[in-house]
Amino acid sequence: MKRIILVLGSVFILASYCATQQDTTTTAKLQKIILKDGSEMIGTVESRDSGLIRFKTLSSITMTIPKDQVKEVELLSGEIVAGEYRRVDPNQTRLLFAPTARALETGQGYFSTYQIFFPLLAVGMADYVTFTGGISLIPGASDQLVYLAPKVRAVHLNKFDLAGGVLYINSTGGGSEGVGILYGVGTYGTADEALTVGLGWGFAEGELENKPILLLGGELRASNSVKFITENWIPPNTDVALVSLGIRFFGDNVAADIGLIHPAGSKINGFPFIPWLGFAYNFGARR
Repeated sequence: MKRIILVLGSVFILASYCATQQDTTTTAKLQKIILKDGSEMIGTVESRDSGLIRFKTLSSITMTIPKDQVKEVELLSGEIVAGEYRRVDPNQTRLLFAPTARALETGQGYFSTYQIFFPLLAVGMADYVTFTGGISLIPGASDQLVYLAPKVRAVHLNKFDLAGGVLYINSTGGGSEGVGILYGVGTYGTADEALTVGLGWGFAEGELENKPILLLGGELRASNSVKFITENWIPPNTDVALVSLGIRFFGDNVAADIGLIHPAGSKINGFPFIPWLGFAYNFGARR
């Protein structure tokens, strides 16, 4: 119980930190121009015609670039902070594994894999529905796991999102009704620091559990490409809780998570942590 109290205290300290921070970022429609020689520049496209692109860099340098020298113009979702470009975590709809209440925009999506053998594909629809599904690729297994995880975001405010969904898992061999979790989740904060709290009711063989599992998660940005993440599950009627701490390394479209999970309150011998590895590639147009 002491360990669970420590987890709760740590997460709520993070929540207090988030609440006292002022959002000093300003959103801009930023683009990245990639030239055919491999050069890259971040700024804003001011105008374009049939042959030229007028481009203003973050240093307020305006230049005219022939279109035949441009390989690609990519819309970025990052922000300008103190005159510098700060990228946004491209995988902010999830913690290490559990969902946040944020949703993918229409046409956005990601491909991810957890512990190597559990791939997922997610697609955003109508800016508030995220549909996720996948099938395991466990070597040598006669049957694989099939999982579906639709999520609907019901509330979207400046710093608060509220969503609900279900995680359903079954075997390719059939013969059962499957198992899963019906959940509700809320996320408060910014892309840099946020608190996620959720309740999940497990179900199996058509029966729904009476008491929910409590999810407490947090995110805290450390640099332009690094974020600390914690995800903690506290089941009912037990002093055992799954406590985790991870690091996310991310670029504009790719995110990789490395973490350690500890079953707090359990009597285990040897190495007390379960390693966690996750990877996600994000795709689709950004607005």
